[in-house]
Amino acid sequence: MIELSSLTFSYHRRKPLFQNLSLSLQPGSIYGLLGKNGAGKSSLLRLISGLLYPTGGTVHVAGQEPRKREPRFLQNLYFVPEEIHLPPVTISRYIGTMALFYPHFSESQFRQYLTEFEVPQDQKLTAMSYGQKKKVMISFALAANTQVLIMDEPTNGLDIPSKSQFRKVVSATLEPDRLMLISTHQVRDLDNLIDAVIIIDDNEVLLNHSLNTIADRLLFGTVADITEAQGVLYAEPSLRGYTVVAENSEQAESKVDLERLFNATTANRERVKTLFR
Repeated sequence: MIELSSLTFSYHRRKPLFQNLSLSLQPGSIYGLLGKNGAGKSSLLRLISGLLYPTGGTVHVAGQEPRKREPRFLQNLYFVPEEIHLPPVTISRYIGTMALFYPHFSESQFRQYLTEFEVPQDQKLTAMSYGQKKKVMISFALAANTQVLIMDEPTNGLDIPSKSQFRKVVSATLEPDRLMLISTHQVRDLDNLIDAVIIIDDNEVLLNHSLNTIADRLLFGTVADITEAQGVLYAEPSLRGYTVVAENSEQAESKVDLERLFNATTANRERVKTLFR
């Protein structure tokens, strides 16, 4: 569905943000994109969406080249940016203007999502709070029913109940032929939502695997004494000793902790890449 091959990109002759980066993403999954500030998460999403152009290599989305911005590409991909700017119109007027660009848009789904998010539907968009505007954009994106849905920091501006509702609504819209890619700094917001993780750091993809594969190869747990733990990749003090990420040599079951997975991966780049090679 999304194929990046030997991708290179830089801003204004600066040091390349990406160099020979390759990535393959398949439909039927919700991917979480993690990386440090400045790692290029937003730029990567914009390259996939056709809002930035690679300086080398190729990007293909469902067989199309995003940089060409052809109608058949644009009607099958929806991108929710981190910063949103909505016009001073009502929701009905917004639907009448924007829905035409998306052949599979469903107004009934859109209004259902707005109801679930408790967004008032009788106000102008500019009269809404930032959190309500974000919910409008997320609801419209889901109701567009595009093959590819990309969201950059979608939970920024949402309160705790809304974040829970976000996970519920998004997970219910995944279909076998649909791909969702979500970038966030708030890794806890992706708990119980994503089924695959991409970690980028220092111009390269360090990890791109399903949570099931990660749980097979890494163990997330707590130990009383760090010296007794085997194959530890990452550890931090806790009330009960140490929380650790370790090699899962015994194939024990554990739940993937996204925050500690990120820390373990960036702290032990080559070791993690070897484990998942």
